[in-house]
Amino acid sequence: MVVDDEPQILLSAETLMRAAGISNVITVGDSREVLPLLGSQDVGALVLDISMPELSGSDLHELVARDFPDIPVIFMTAMNDLETAVSCMKAGAFDYLVKPVDKNRFITSVTRALEMRSLQSEISSLKDRLLSDQLENASAFSAIITRSKKMRAIFQYAEVISDTRQPVLITGETGTGKELIARAIHETSGLEGPFVPVNVAGLDDTVFSDTLFGHRRGAFTGADEARAGLIAEAEGGTLFLDEIGDMSPSSQVKLMRLIQERTYYPLGSDLTRKSNARILVATNRDVHKLIETSRFRRDLYYRLRAHLVHVPPLRERMEDIPLLLQHFLEKAAFSLGRKRPSFPKELLTLLSNYRFPGNVRELELMVFDATARCRSGVVSMKSFRDAIGEDRALAKVGTQTPAWSMQSDVLPTLREAEDYLIAESLRRSNGNQRIAAALLGLTRQALNKRLTREKKK
Repeated sequence: MVVDDEPQILLSAETLMRAAGISNVITVGDSREVLPLLGSQDVGALVLDISMPELSGSDLHELVARDFPDIPVIFMTAMNDLETAVSCMKAGAFDYLVKPVDKNRFITSVTRALEMRSLQSEISSLKDRLLSDQLENASAFSAIITRSKKMRAIFQYAEVISDTRQPVLITGETGTGKELIARAIHETSGLEGPFVPVNVAGLDDTVFSDTLFGHRRGAFTGADEARAGLIAEAEGGTLFLDEIGDMSPSSQVKLMRLIQERTYYPLGSDLTRKSNARILVATNRDVHKLIETSRFRRDLYYRLRAHLVHVPPLRERMEDIPLLLQHFLEKAAFSLGRKRPSFPKELLTLLSNYRFPGNVRELELMVFDATARCRSGVVSMKSFRDAIGEDRALAKVGTQTPAWSMQSDVLPTLREAEDYLIAESLRRSNGNQRIAAALLGLTRQALNKRLTREKKK
């Protein structure tokens, strides 16, 4: 909201902000109308002229600070009102601008005020959701099968940040469901435009630019018709860029411009176009390592991570495996036109001792393969053991440490080490000798011989 008694200043301020992408602007010529409007409108920032008839900016600021303390106030003042502006700053104003106001300074100040208000709102909303453990739009997350508290917290955070228009960086290993989180953020955002996903891995700069920004007719050989890019398709909605850790340096510069200025150039065009699509990005790469090796721009990283969501790997939420197993069995059976098969109890033990480097996607593929092979109404353990490979490392992170390892100067005997490993493998496998043997890299018969030997002692 901009408040000034000079219509020309109101028109200039509104035009300037709309050109900068701040489209929801209210202008008020009579300062007495401000308080009633604030009571009925959700205002993110307030720009006040100090010298106004009827009710001055400084007097109005006192009333706003009393009734609407969360709204940041920016003063516009002439040089002879500078002392008044400084006193207003001491009283809690966010910033002051000296007339004639520099355009860049004006936009920067308003943008910072809006960001601060947005951050305050997010913190308050997140606190309320975490304390009440509620989701206002739980259906938006229904595609993500989980009972994990970690995932529940991510849902609450995603719901809070969905109302903002700042970029979101979603990180996590391959197969954890990063795009599902991005779709859920879009669903809860209230944006009327579409969700447009694009995987940018492996795209050179020209293909990247053409895919996102489009081209003019004749921009390159074969460009017989003009084509709008995916940014234009995402107008009023969300553009999701997956695998941004693989972007070329020149593409990173173009993405930086898009985020900063909300403008882009179609290939072959000298005229910029505006974009109001929200940007969500994801990567399975360690961005900090990419920055250290100069393969990713540091400034772009901080622009993208206005909000950061890290999706944990499946091995850190093993409580989800039973739910996911049932879900994927139903999904696979439906796609194959069959009745859903059941599974042996020891399958959960096998899966809970596997690290799942491919995460949820790997489990889904395992289940679909096992369902396709199933002929008896019960999926075979062999299908899963073949997929995992009994000679692979199945143990989870966080092993229990035997007492003797705490003494760095004392080594265990071979018998002590063997006894510990056998006992630990049986504990993890819930007594299933086949799975315990796989954990130890032994055959079931070899493990059975060792257990028999122990009983005869």
